[in-house]
Amino acid sequence: MFDFLSVMLVGATIALAILAVEIKDILIAVYCLCGFFVLTGVFFWMLNAPYLAVFQLLIYAGAIIPLFIVVIMLTVKKTCRRRS
Repeated sequence: MFDFLSVMLVGATIALAILAVEIKDILIAVYCLCGFFVLTGVFFWMLNAPYLAVFQLLIYAGAIIPLFIVVIMLTVKKTCRRRS
């Protein structure tokens, strides 16, 4: 059971990392990055590194991701019209 859970966790972590890079919508990409950070923290916890897991969750998922979201929300999106 633990092996299956570990394989699913690694697969989901890799999938979220790829989605964070490949998705065109930047806000959805940041949410995928947040999921990646959370799953990485869970993975550290399963490897008996609780301090590293808490650091991962507090700093990366708890501080960096909201900073990214605020910056994205405060940025003005400009649209370009094609001249024909």
